[in-house]
Amino acid sequence: MNTKILSALTATAAVTAMLGAAAPAHAFSFGTNGITFTQNQNVTFNFLESHGAYTSSLGIYEVQNSVASLVSTLFSETKSSDNGGSNEWRGTSGNTVASGPVTFQFLANKVYTLGLSSLYNGASAGTVYSSSSLNGGNQQAVFGGSSLFGDLNLEATNKFGAAGSFANGVGSLFNKGFGTTISFDDRGNGNDADFQDFTVTAEAVPEPMTMTGLALGLGGLIAARRRRASKTAS
Repeated sequence: MNTKILSALTATAAVTAMLGAAAPAHAFSFGTNGITFTQNQNVTFNFLESHGAYTSSLGIYEVQNSVASLVSTLFSETKSSDNGGSNEWRGTSGNTVASGPVTFQFLANKVYTLGLSSLYNGASAGTVYSSSSLNGGNQQAVFGGSSLFGDLNLEATNKFGAAGSFANGVGSLFNKGFGTTISFDDRGNGNDADFQDFTVTAEAVPEPMTMTGLALGLGGLIAARRRRASKTAS
């Protein structure tokens, strides 16, 4: 085979393998209808901010027979806000919660949901879930791309009228650098439906390149380089 053609083929195979490593390779659900993956999937969460007088914690729950059981706590507030009622009781990373991302592995074919549990003056204010069915059918969380954080317009209006349009984060979960935004309404303040009470981002961790694909890609590149060097020497 012509060495130029062989070099092109091996380089193309290597590039294809690397690109494939960054793309979602399986079906999944990530929204108000629940969270489930057909293969094990790591997802990294980052806390953005909270609003309100509640002291809240966000966890991941496994759902079986419509019953949600806590399996991991992602973020817990140590106080309700940075500075009392300032900026609509705003809480930020490093102040109300510990800073830094948290990665959780969702196991294949299990059903999960996110749950926000809140306290007010030390007493339970209840738990709301990202899966609407667990809230009696009421939507208490919104899912969307990086623009959702701005769309919420944090207290510009008392209600977030477009909530129903933000029920699925599948399309942005694999967006590198931000992922999808998830924001909750905790039913406080007369259930004001502003969906800015606790906001996080979630970004799927791309599946690693298989060892076989990596070996083939690197082997092809090395072979092409050797052939070019040999041709130059002759």
